[in-house]
Amino acid sequence: MAVVSETMRVSGIRCERCVLRLGGALGKLDGIESANANLMGQVALAWDDERVQREEIVAALDRAGFRAATGA
Repeated sequence: MAVVSETMRVSGIRCERCVLRLGGALGKLDGIESANANLMGQVALAWDDERVQREEIVAALDRAGFRAATGA
């Protein structure tokens, strides 16, 4: 198991409810070790890259109404 850590800039986080919605979307992905978002639009993530890929995480964010910043 190789755990990857990254802090992404994410647009669309406006309130605590958004933070909870984002956490719920990421929590459904198998392989997410931790996901901590703040109101400044930063999401600190750790995931098992054998079970989930970065592209899947970005797609889950998109489906939940958020956008990972380009180059994040």
